[in-house]
Amino acid sequence: MSSLPKILVFDSGLGGLTVLREIVGARPDAHYVYVADDAFFPYGHHGEEEIIARVVPLVGELIARHSPVLVVIACNTASTLVMSHLRSAYSVPFVGTVPAIKPACASSKTKRVSVLGTKGTVRREYTKRLINDFAQGCEVTLVGSAELASLAESALNGNDVSDADIAAELAPCFVGNGAVRTDTVVLACTHYPLLLDRLTRLAPWPVDWIDPAPAIARRVSDLLGSPGRQSDRAGAEMIFTSQRPHALSRALMPFFGGRVLA
Repeated sequence: MSSLPKILVFDSGLGGLTVLREIVGARPDAHYVYVADDAFFPYGHHGEEEIIARVVPLVGELIARHSPVLVVIACNTASTLVMSHLRSAYSVPFVGTVPAIKPACASSKTKRVSVLGTKGTVRREYTKRLINDFAQGCEVTLVGSAELASLAESALNGNDVSDADIAAELAPCFVGNGAVRTDTVVLACTHYPLLLDRLTRLAPWPVDWIDPAPAIARRVSDLLGSPGRQSDRAGAEMIFTSQRPHALSRALMPFFGGRVLA
């Protein structure tokens, strides 16, 4: 694996697996280090200064330990707060994850778009600037979910998560009626695509769900340059900052043919 470029993918928990899946699909010729900061999960329950003070030195320690060629911050909450700090502190290239408001508004037919994120992400000035810059005449509804990321983690752990709990978090996204109702929902937390099948089923009417992961994968591929040999295949290791044994290391195995180091 030493000849393969190493990519560090960082998230507050397991939502970044949705980003990792797309990156691996685009660039199987790499070695991946996935870091879940589960000791501090969920980030939405912490203040902005707490998150900055936590993430910036932690990512620095991970860079020093693993020497990645680039770092993906696969978390909207962290990306909207710490990217400028990280780029100032460290020379490695960073790819962030921010609400995909521009493509959502560009594609909406009814000009009714909802942004479903954590409470922290939707109240961030960064998110509001994206709306100001890219709404393109759309009416944008910001929906801050307190529990959906935790529900996604719980479901991935194999726990029962009720449709009613998911539907309650989803309901505020759907506004209007007839020809002027919501037709596009931005998934502004990387945890939410883990529940996409259920979100689609529980939605009161069909909408386009905008996931930024494919665009992140394209950006990573561009930064890596030309692909390696077809015989070079991805491997991965998974790190939990709590250092607790974690059965979810197996969640990575389908991506890497079972070659996962927990």
